[in-house]
Amino acid sequence: MTSIQVGDATISYDEIGDGPPVLLIHAGIADRRMWRAQLAALRDRHRLIAMDLRGYGESDLPAAPFAHHDDVVGLLDALGIARAALVGCSFGGAVALDVALAHPDRVTALALFGSALGGHDWSDDAERHWDELVGQVDRADLDAMADAEVRFWVVGPHRQPADVDPGLLALAREMDRRALAAEAALGDITQHELDPPAARRLGEIGVPVLVGAGALDIGDIPALADLLAAGIPLARRLPDVPGAAHLLPLERPDEVNAALRDFLAAQTP
Repeated sequence: MTSIQVGDATISYDEIGDGPPVLLIHAGIADRRMWRAQLAALRDRHRLIAMDLRGYGESDLPAAPFAHHDDVVGLLDALGIARAALVGCSFGGAVALDVALAHPDRVTALALFGSALGGHDWSDDAERHWDELVGQVDRADLDAMADAEVRFWVVGPHRQPADVDPGLLALAREMDRRALAAEAALGDITQHELDPPAARRLGEIGVPVLVGAGALDIGDIPALADLLAAGIPLARRLPDVPGAAHLLPLERPDEVNAALRDFLAAQTP
């Protein structure tokens, strides 16, 4: 682990490899550890940086209002990187999209897996699935919330916990427990968001974009992937990956690594 000062916070990250830079942004239920398979597989041809967003993992909490998309650019500045491809999962995908809109000159391409999207609302079906899978949970009980979110996102609505690798579930729960603590603390800090939000500006994104989702994720996520692919001019939609839910890069690394290798190679001059 390495850390560097970005604004008023220390941002932690892992860096490995040499070549065109690629910055990986974790899901909101995770931290930079979710990218371990990508760091191992792509290090032979790319300079890979997996960051912990501010407050998550081992990065500092902010002391003043901030924006995650500005932190990404602050990290690129601190590392002397003019432009990079961004790879994001879930909330990390939403951050990557915001970077591409707020700082278009800093982004060469986007790869989005199970991506969220700023300004996009969840469906009634997502709320129904939550009620069916986990029911009422005390949001102040971070252990109970971590169990609930892992059941909802990592296991998903189409299988049982026994169907998922226990090691994956244990890592996901550990990451999510820390992420929930971060979100609780971040709730007291103003976060600057794009206005108008990314959901209303997809046509402005001018770089190549790869969009994927797990076939076992909640229905909102593949639908959102379809929306991104339709709304971004240079987007390409991958087929949904079978046997995987929300943390697609961690659960099905071979498929994700192959897709990333081909996509990123096509962006290299």
